Amino acid sequence: MTILSVNVNKIALLRNSRGRDFPKLVNFVERLVNLGVKGITVHPRPDERHITRQDVTDISDFLRLYSDVEFNIEGYPSEEFMALVSQASPAQCTLVPDDPGQLTSDHGWDVAGNEELLKDKVKRLRDLGVRSSLFFDPVPERVAEVQSVGADRIELYTEDYASHFGLESEHPIFAQYADTAAAATSLGIGVNAGHDLDLDNLRRFLDIPDILEVSIGHALIVECLLQGLEPVIGQYLAIAAGERSESHYY
Repeated sequence: MTILSVNVNKIALLRNSRGRDFPKLVNFVERLVNLGVKGITVHPRPDERHITRQDVTDISDFLRLYSDVEFNIEGYPSEEFMALVSQASPAQCTLVPDDPGQLTSDHGWDVAGNEELLKDKVKRLRDLGVRSSLFFDPVPERVAEVQSVGADRIELYTEDYASHFGLESEHPIFAQYADTAAAATSLGIGVNAGHDLDLDNLRRFLDIPDILEVSIGHALIVECLLQGLEPVIGQYLAIAAGERSESHYY
């Protein structure tokens, strides 16, 4: 079974657009948890354009009431970010190679080119008791580099899969992801995935064995606008649990 971790950045962005605490982010997180979601993801950025440092604290405090729900914090491992992770003590921290002003994540780590940085940050996370994950492109021959820095997991950056889904070109792209996941699993590295996954393409992606977690935000929120929160979350949880009946998106 794969864990669905809902990225709530877009809810924070909607709230921030009006300058007051509505919709209240923690209330939204509570609704997700009550619907059976077992993971919450945030990606705070230096300009706080969506998730704020206070949000991280508030969600962390709230989730302490739910030992079966994991909190995942994503971001570039600056000193400020690492201090925030230390304070929040999430279950998992996903390190992402973003520039400070980047609109959204668009590539995985060059692990070999950032070996010392990543070794240091992964060790610090381990010392905090936080599981580490590295945002990673689907390149199977580079998985061994992840082992060299000691990361617990990779998160496969899935935009390439999503953009080719349903086309003839999907098949070789899908094979790259499957081969990368298999290489990681063979080395004892866990595999997560995220970016542009949705109700249409997730089921096929989870034909890849041993995907431990999928982090989904933007598409999920759009689907909720179209269908409602409860039916969308229900469909995602069914797919993550391995049910293979077709979803009814639009």
